[in-house]
Amino acid sequence: MKLTLKKELPLIGIILAPFVYLALIWNTLPEKVPTHWNYKGEVDKWGDKYSLIALLFLLPVLTYVLMLVVPKIDPKKKIEQMGGKYYQLKFIMVLFMSMFAFIILHLTENPSVSSPNLMAIPVGILFIALGNYFKVIQPNYFIGIKTPWTLENKEVWKLTHILAGKLWIIGGLLIALGSLTVDKNIFIYILLSTIAVITVVPVVYSYLKFKELEINSN
Repeated sequence: MKLTLKKELPLIGIILAPFVYLALIWNTLPEKVPTHWNYKGEVDKWGDKYSLIALLFLLPVLTYVLMLVVPKIDPKKKIEQMGGKYYQLKFIMVLFMSMFAFIILHLTENPSVSSPNLMAIPVGILFIALGNYFKVIQPNYFIGIKTPWTLENKEVWKLTHILAGKLWIIGGLLIALGSLTVDKNIFIYILLSTIAVITVVPVVYSYLKFKELEINSN
């Protein structure tokens, strides 16, 4: 998978955008800023405002670096075979992390609007994007629904990711729309329930489908 500066420049721009935003609001930030919110949207950890720089490195920068490294350490080289599809995934993940960084910086600058609903919007968008992407993921050890049964059987991998894709799109829509329309005290239960369903159902399905194919092959 050959890297070219022309292809990587948009990603680098997306990575740098939160740093530019931080520089623009730097003088308006207090010396102590919130660095973590609990599931209710309440600040439960504070730190020096310089910690925001480290936070940005942990979000889009680290994500980008990891996605550069993963194809190199993939033992079966399946990710390299994905070519442009993997670049699309890298773009999605870097964009999500940068969006998340922007929201954190915005909430830090405007603590009065702190809300878990706002932070859930990019999560919903990410689930929708990944749901659309699942159907093209080839079996590998790093990306996708990785269970013993999907990794063992290519057909199980394919069928599981078709189902998971649909669930993640529906789940992402519920999260994104719910974050805009539902009270935060109720929305947290929608968020956690949705994540549980779209995570657990594909795992259970992969096991049942594997057993079904195993029985049919005997």
